[in-house]
Order: sequence, then C-alpha cells, then structure tokens
Amino acid sequence: MAPPLLLDLTHTCHTRARTGIQRVTRGLYGALGPQAFGLTYDPHWRAWRGLEPWEEAGLTGQDVAGARGARWPLRARVRGLVRRHLRVPSPPIPADGSLIVPEVFSASTGRALPALLARVRGPRVAVFHDAIALQYPELSPRKTVARFPAYLDELRAFDGIAAVSEDSRSALLGYWNWLGVSRLPPVVTVPLAVEVPARTTAPAVGSADVPVILCVGSIEGRKNHVALLRACADLWDRGEKFTLHLVGLAQAETGAEALNLLRTLQAAGRPLRYDGPVSDAAVAAAYAGCTFTVYPSLKEGFGLPVLESLAHGKPCLCSARGALGEAARGGGCMALDSVDAPSLAHALSQLLANPEELRCLAAAARQRPQRSWRDYARDLQQWMSGLHRRD
Repeated sequence: MAPPLLLDLTHTCHTRARTGIQRVTRGLYGALGPQAFGLTYDPHWRAWRGLEPWEEAGLTGQDVAGARGARWPLRARVRGLVRRHLRVPSPPIPADGSLIVPEVFSASTGRALPALLARVRGPRVAVFHDAIALQYPELSPRKTVARFPAYLDELRAFDGIAAVSEDSRSALLGYWNWLGVSRLPPVVTVPLAVEVPARTTAPAVGSADVPVILCVGSIEGRKNHVALLRACADLWDRGEKFTLHLVGLAQAETGAEALNLLRTLQAAGRPLRYDGPVSDAAVAAAYAGCTFTVYPSLKEGFGLPVLESLAHGKPCLCSARGALGEAARGGGCMALDSVDAPSLAHALSQLLANPEELRCLAAAARQRPQRSWRDYARDLQQWMSGLHRRD
C-alpha cells in the first residue's frame, strides 16, 4: 500500500466559498481519493489533526456562502478549547507519507507549520498560486498585502514548490532573487486542471435571439469588472443588444467600485444580471446558456475561468498577458494586449457582430485537450517522488 499523502485543508474544509484556491484544493482532494489524508490546524486546540466528519462533509457539500472566511461551529470551538485546557496531546498523524499544502495559509497556520513539517518523513510541497498581492497591492485586500512577505518567506521551509503557471513561477523566483536569499527550494510549474464537463446539447454559439455574455469570477479590484461594465455601458448606449451575466463572490474592500457601478446600471434598466456566488451546478448551467465569456482580469496566477469556459465549448475574451496568455494559447480565445474599457468594448462588439468568428472560436475550444484533476494529481505526485528532504 502506498504511503498516504497528507493534504492541508485547513481553510477549505471550513468555508463554503468556491473561489479559485478552494476549487483547486477540492479538485486535488477528490482526485487523490483514498490516498489523501486530510489535515487541518485546529486553532482552538492549537494542534494538527485529521478531519472530523463535519469537515469532510464541507469539502463535498454544494452549499455556497457569501464570504470567504472560515466557519467553526460553537461545539467545535468549545471542544478544541477544552482539549487545550486539559492538555490533551495532539493526535497521531501518518508520518511516513508526504505533505501537500495547496492553500495560501494564514499567519496562525504558518506559525504551526514547522511542527507539522518536522513530523512528516517524506517530501513536503506547497502549491504557489500567484504574487498578485506584491504586484498589485493597490488592488488587493490590505490584510493580504501585509501578510504576503511573511508567507513567501515561510515557503522556503518546504522541499519543493509547485507553481500553477510559468508566470507565477517567474514571479516567485524573481522576488526571492531580488531579496538575495539562498538555499531556495526547487520551483517547478505544474499547471492546474479543470473539471471537464460531460458533453451536453448546449445552445449553439450565436443562436440566441439576444446574445448572453458571461463573466465568472469574484468581484474584486484586479478582476477589472469596472472596465468591463464601462465597456458594456458604452455598447448599450450605442444600441448593441446583449445581456451581461455576472457570477461570483464580491470582495467588499476592493470590489466596491464595481458593485456600485453594477447597481447603477441595473437601476437604469440595463440588461445586466448578477447572481453572486452560486453552486457548481449553477455555474455549469450559466456556461451552457451563454454565447461566449469574457474574463477581463488584469492579473491571474492561472486563470481557471478561461479554461473552464473552453472546457464547456465556449469562446473566451481575456488578456494576452501573463498566466492568462498561457491559458489562452492553444485556441478558443480572443486575447487582448490591453483590457481597458475601450479595448474590451471593441472586442466585444467584434464578437457580437461576427457569428462565424464565434463559431470558429467555439470549434477550437471544443478541440482543445483539457487536463483533469487526476492528471494534475498524477503530475504532482510524479514530481514529488524525485524530491529530497532539505533538512
């Protein structure tokens, strides 16, 4: 029997949010199957332990929350505090396996990580998503920006780092090289995957009387919804006929401007639908019912919504830069050098006016091979098998 793979699920098993990192973590956990041993840091007990049934249920449930924060039921908090008060020793965990940390861990979890790393005999690996908090601090939550340098320093304790894209790998190595730090762990690119949907009889691209343009992604500063909304407002003012459908959790601090503009446009009677955070089934239905998608983000670590759109056979309009450019290569996308409002308006108008171009892009999207989470888990494990402990 293969040694277990310890998987740190500290945040994901305590939140109903389904933003990018939660989707990655849940996808990896499901792909690893029985080999995965889910772990969480219990801040009330101040101990690492395996998951309890209510936490495992949180990984597979379909409930969706309107906040990203971790939720601990009162009884779980009390139980942890009692165990700490009684000095109950931390429970044993399988030490003969390897460790994967797919989340961006918090300060409290980061302080507890050295104790966990010391208990694991096999390779210890962290997934690195992006350095956006350093590159776009003005568009990132203040707490994230303040925490990020410490997080990047803590990553150096791992035996290897699996970056989700070449752009993310370059950003991490560039930061460490800029600092002049030594004894760096190896950093490789292991591209993420998407949940490949079953082929359905989705409406043909361009067949709807009124086209539906879908945008899936959290409402926050760097996602650039303000530029998208201004572009659409300009097209509606010109008489263009289409519906803009937005899906995603709103980040109050950096998404306020976009939310205010969204509500203003809705109050003016514009054909604009905003669903907020929804279930995976509702996201799949939104993809099936749209004409094409737009993902106006300025910067991403990977760009899951781009590849999800392509997996559903729907063309995507996105940036040609960074990780989004990596995702767009291979067909099915209209990639732009700039995603400001005028550029977005021009590209949206071009796609709306050219059904044949949309059909060609959709055909290219359907022909693209897509990596499954099993592919990702396999590649990650194969790379880990060649790693050596650095201490």
